[in-house]
Amino acid sequence: MSVLELNAADQTVTVSASCSCAELYAALPPGLLPPVPPLELPGGVGGLVTRGGFGQLFFFSADVLGLTFHSPSGRRIQAGGRTVKNVQGYDLTRLFVGSFGALGELEQVTLRLRPGHWSAWTGPGGPEALEQLPAQARFGWLDRVVAPDLQLRVLFAGPVSSTVTGNATGAGTFADAGTFADAEPVTQVEDWSARFPRGLGVATGPAAQVQDARFGWADGGARPDVPPLFQRLAESL
Repeated sequence: MSVLELNAADQTVTVSASCSCAELYAALPPGLLPPVPPLELPGGVGGLVTRGGFGQLFFFSADVLGLTFHSPSGRRIQAGGRTVKNVQGYDLTRLFVGSFGALGELEQVTLRLRPGHWSAWTGPGGPEALEQLPAQARFGWLDRVVAPDLQLRVLFAGPVSSTVTGNATGAGTFADAGTFADAEPVTQVEDWSARFPRGLGVATGPAAQVQDARFGWADGGARPDVPPLFQRLAESL
């Protein structure tokens, strides 16, 4: 069972690391959104947590409330929980998010849910666009695969509304007026696993298929270089 516990009242869900994004979305009641995009990516939810998310325009690790993992020494470590203020000592939850597995192998994770519905907008854009998206945007990335030119993909949480302003124009700039009111409701999880058969890895330059506000992503899930201090932490667990 991939979805281990759903608490709609508290707006939390606990899933196994192997839970796919499609399984997660299928288990949630309408009107509650997880902090991961409706995309099927290599490694599912666990892979997204280990890589630090994908395409989000918010502080992803703040929506990861707790997790259980096995450290390199074999210890089973539980960090965080179902509430926000539950940290004593080192905040291993936030250190684990985006560690690319350096701190160990993820077993399960608890995510915060938020009310809303996804709406998606696709149009022209460049690297500057990711820094100029309106506050209502929850996810945004540049895609080099679906079209010859860069395509900006934006996900909004909430109803499609003309109050979402900042229409993309040209090479990644935004007009002072205009809207994303033609955004379309997202009705299913889009399967991107075939794009990254060897895993979703960090890339730079033209090798990147997709670019978000932090990384360029390419096929091949190699771990980036681990800083020495972080490596010492991993060895101490």
